[in-house]
Amino acid sequence: MAGGAPVPVPTSDPDEKILSIADLEKAASTKLGKTAREFYNSGSTDQVTIHENSTAFSKYRLRPRVLVDVSGVDTSTTAFGRSISFPLSVSPAGLQAMAHPDGELGTSKACARKGVNMAISSFSNHSIEDVRSAAAEIGPIDHAVQLYTMRDRELEERIIRKAEAAGCKAIFLTADSPVLGVRYNEWKNDFRTPEGLGFPVIEWTSEEVRSRTHDSGFVAFNDDSHSWARDIPWLKARTKMQIWIKGVLTAEDTELAVEHGCDGIIVSNHGGRQLDGVMPTLDALPECVEAAKGRIAVHVDGGFRSGTDIFKALALGANCCWVGRPAIWGLAYDGEAGVDLMLETMHNEFRRCMQLTGCRTVKDINKTCLARVNADGILKRL
Repeated sequence: MAGGAPVPVPTSDPDEKILSIADLEKAASTKLGKTAREFYNSGSTDQVTIHENSTAFSKYRLRPRVLVDVSGVDTSTTAFGRSISFPLSVSPAGLQAMAHPDGELGTSKACARKGVNMAISSFSNHSIEDVRSAAAEIGPIDHAVQLYTMRDRELEERIIRKAEAAGCKAIFLTADSPVLGVRYNEWKNDFRTPEGLGFPVIEWTSEEVRSRTHDSGFVAFNDDSHSWARDIPWLKARTKMQIWIKGVLTAEDTELAVEHGCDGIIVSNHGGRQLDGVMPTLDALPECVEAAKGRIAVHVDGGFRSGTDIFKALALGANCCWVGRPAIWGLAYDGEAGVDLMLETMHNEFRRCMQLTGCRTVKDINKTCLARVNADGILKRL
C-alpha cells in the first residue's frame, strides 16, 4: 500500500468507513449481542484497570527527528527466533467463535497472511491442530499455546504433547489467575458459552461447558496451589517448547522468571479482567525491562489501540506487543477479513509513526523517542 495510507472497507452502510481501531470497535459492537459484547469488552469489578490500560499511553509524547531518510523504512522484528512483519501478535483470547464462526481459524489465517504470531487460548473453540493447520494454508507462523496450572496433570501433559506435535513454539503459562477476577457482568448475565461451542484444547464438550458458569468451571480445573518452584521445573521436564510467563507486572517476578530459566515474560494484567486496580501494563513495563536486563525477552499486552501505542511500548523497552480485543472486534465485524483489517490498520499506523519520528528500523526506537507528561503537565525527557 503506497505511503501506508488506511484503506476504508465497504460495509452495508456506504457512508461507514473503518479507519481506526476505535471505528472497528464501534462497528463490531453493533454485531454482538449484549451478553457477548459485555463478556468481551468488560474488565473486573470497577473497570479501573481496563480503562487505565488504554489511557496510560496518553502520559507519553513523541519526540520526532526530522530530515531522516525513511523511504526504506523496515517495520520487521524478531519473535520466537523468526522474523515477523511488525512487532504485534494476537493474544490468547478465548471463545472467538462466539464473535464469528471463523473464530480462531480465521484469526490464525489472518495472522499468517500478515506474517505475525498468535497464541492459542485454553478456551479456544477450535483444536490446536486445526488452528495450526488453518495458518499452514496461508504461510508460516509461530503459535504459542496458553496453559494454566491444572489440577488434572494428565490433561495438562496431553495438551503439551499435542501442542508440541502440532509445531507450537512456546507455552504461555498464565500465572495471574489462581482464581478468576470478579467479573460482575458475567454474574449478572449468568454468562454461559453458546450452545455448540466447546473447548477442545482442555477437552470440554459444549454440553460440559454449558453445564457450569465460567467461574465455577475455572475453579474446577485450575490449580491455585501453583508456584514457581513446582510448576516451571515440571514444564521444563516435559517439553522442549519455550516457557513464557504471562501476567508479570513487577521487577521481582521478572527476576524470578530469569532465575527459573524461562525464555520470556508477557507484561500483562489479563486485559483488566483479573485483579482490578493493578498498574496499567505500560506503567509496569519499564521496571520489568530494567529487571530483565536483556537476559530474557519482554513482551507486553493490554490496551493497544493504535500503531503509535506499539511504538511507545517499544520505546519503553518491549520487544513485541500483543492484542486480544481488537482481534475479537475484527472477527465480529467481518470474520477473517475483519482480523485482516485490524492487523493492516495497526501495521499502517505503526509504519507511519516510525516514518514521522525518523526511525528507519525497529532498533531505532528507544527512550529518546519519548517524553513523559508529569503530574504538573510538564514534559520531561526519559
